[in-house]
Amino acid sequence: MDEIDRKLVRALQEDATLSHAALAERVGASPTSCWRRIKALEEAGVLMKPVRLVDPQAVARGVSVMLQIRAKSHDPEARRELETYLRGRPEIMECYSMSGEWDYLMRIVVADVAGYERFLMRELLNHPNVATSASHFAMSQVKYTTALPV
Repeated sequence: MDEIDRKLVRALQEDATLSHAALAERVGASPTSCWRRIKALEEAGVLMKPVRLVDPQAVARGVSVMLQIRAKSHDPEARRELETYLRGRPEIMECYSMSGEWDYLMRIVVADVAGYERFLMRELLNHPNVATSASHFAMSQVKYTTALPV
C-alpha cells in the first residue's frame, strides 16, 4: 500500500458513502484511479464490505456486557461446536479466543439487564461446553471506533 492507498482507506473508514469524485479530491488522485485502487484493495482483502453503523440506543440495545467464559473441554470438536454456537448468537457482537485464564472474551449487546440474564442463564450457560463465566457491565462508552490506524 502506498500513501494514496492509505489515504483512501482512512477516508473510507470515516465515510464509506463517499463518491469516487469526493475520494479523488481528498486523496489527490483521479476518480478512475480511486476506483481502480479500491477494487485492488478489495481483491487484496484490505477493504471488506461497506456497512452502516447503527446507534445501539436507537434500536433498544443500549446495554453492553463484556463476558468471559471458560470451556469445559479443549477438544478440537468441542471447541468447533462452541465457536459455531457463539458465531450464531446475535447478541454477541465480538468474540475472541483468548490466552490466559479465560478461553473466550466477548462483547454482548442487549436491551436491558433482564435480557442479558435470559441470554446468560437460559442460553449460554446451558451450552454443553461452557463451564463458567464472568460478566462485566459497561457503565459508559469512553471510546468506540471501527477505524484502524493505517
